[in-house]
Amino acid sequence: MAVKAVKQESSIEFQLPSWRPGRYELGNFAKNVRSINAYDENGNPLHLEKITKDKWIVHEVNCKQVIIDYEYFASQPDAGACWVDEQVLYVNPIHCMIYEADNLQEICNVHLDIPSNWEIACALKETNKHTLVANDFHELVDSPFFASATLQHQTYSVNDHLFHVWFQGECKPDWNKIIKDFEGFTKVQMAMMHKLPSAEYHFLILILPFRFYHGVEHITSTVLALGPGYKLMEEDLYADLLGVASHELFHAWNVKTLRPHDFVVYDYTKENYSHLGWVYEGFTTYYGDLFLARSGFFDVKNYFAEINARLQKHFDNYGRFNLSVSDSSYDTWLDGYVPGAPARKTNIYDEGSLIALLLDLTIRKATSDKKSLDDLFYQLYNDFAPQHLGYTEKDVRALAMNLGSNTIAYVFDELLNQPVSYEAKLNEMLNYVGCYLSKIASVWSNESLFGLRIFVEGGITKVANVLPGSPAENAGLAREDEIISCNEWKVENNLNELIKANLQPIQLNVFSQKKLKAIVLTADTKTYFDTVKIAAISGANDQQKVAFKSWCGLNFPD
Repeated sequence: MAVKAVKQESSIEFQLPSWRPGRYELGNFAKNVRSINAYDENGNPLHLEKITKDKWIVHEVNCKQVIIDYEYFASQPDAGACWVDEQVLYVNPIHCMIYEADNLQEICNVHLDIPSNWEIACALKETNKHTLVANDFHELVDSPFFASATLQHQTYSVNDHLFHVWFQGECKPDWNKIIKDFEGFTKVQMAMMHKLPSAEYHFLILILPFRFYHGVEHITSTVLALGPGYKLMEEDLYADLLGVASHELFHAWNVKTLRPHDFVVYDYTKENYSHLGWVYEGFTTYYGDLFLARSGFFDVKNYFAEINARLQKHFDNYGRFNLSVSDSSYDTWLDGYVPGAPARKTNIYDEGSLIALLLDLTIRKATSDKKSLDDLFYQLYNDFAPQHLGYTEKDVRALAMNLGSNTIAYVFDELLNQPVSYEAKLNEMLNYVGCYLSKIASVWSNESLFGLRIFVEGGITKVANVLPGSPAENAGLAREDEIISCNEWKVENNLNELIKANLQPIQLNVFSQKKLKAIVLTADTKTYFDTVKIAAISGANDQQKVAFKSWCGLNFPD
């Protein structure tokens, strides 16, 4: 990194970002930096002192240019980091590019020392061969890139905006199908939002040789990481591709351009707290799936499957009784991406998508389908994004109340800021579109009878989750306990069958913290880990069927 120096300048501070937007936890990228040194324009060493975990200072600068030379360990092949091998240079600049701490506004030029036959996939323009330019540091670190000789590339246009689709990795894309389906969800999003924040947009797709699924948003691009590459066009992985691509494209509006008041301008050095993750992640999760239904890629079965996944996570997570979705958003910086303490928190992606569903259906019901969440978000975007202003919960509430009158207040008064189950309100609002929540007991006896969820690792059955207040918790089982036997029979990935085969009480022998314990389980009158699904009402009336079609663009399932 080279910066111009003002002669006789006393000192210059250099900062490496501590986190990346789109991941609301500290990344501490400086842990990947080694052998960092400073020089002047003639190669003379300058004294570089580290003053925080990711900030350095050069004292007594008296030269024309300061050069910072360092190595960065690029070993993380996901959608938000950096990876280098013999085939590709994949860089998210937010991870590895240092900036002058007091100056983020300078034009940034990036020169890539790569083979002449390599191509660059990036939203930034190339001023010269293999030289990228960004208007400032914010644009630079929001512009990931691939450089490789093996890139596959196609384009399509929607509403005079050009969209690029890039694949890097071993795969055989069916370009006709991919372009058709990408055009489909893009047209639906553009129909709602009218104009993309940028003239062009790039889907940078990193294909991996193993099972993987990840996406990260940027204003003018997204990186998607999926695998295995040989299954790209098979139903499940292809649906993952469309799902994450639709989700990340909508982020170009939601959070990349329209941002909460808490971080209108990112501070890369510390946490950027916000209670509004249910909007910037929850709304995006909701719409990512809904757009695929409206575009015709999802049929009712596929769309319901996506909603069911969100519902199941809500009902399985007793954290909904302990921390609101608003406070869980604030705490993403604490433990939002790890299991953490059992039943402590909720998930802004899943809970936020259900909040969006409730807002959408409530507005539709209050206005007889004349208005919807589409109108709320479009107005929110246009009230704040063009002026680079940040919104608050109060702003969202005001727009919602204007559309749904007092019928919408329950979302803000009852659901957002206090821990609670959404079950009653979901059933009430789903009825408007001819649907309801179906709840049946889990087919796994250990789950339904005792509130005990397990997993098998290396042939050993372990406790994955114990629901609060369940027989399993009351008996003293805890996460990571190893279950050895059930009623004196060895457990070999057959706990469910052993429970069914024996009368109660059930006696388990377990290793807990390396100590053998005997646990007795006795079922109570409740069932646990119920399977929850959205289902169509048999005999739904014509009004409900019309409302269903207006909501998701699909015909009501008869």
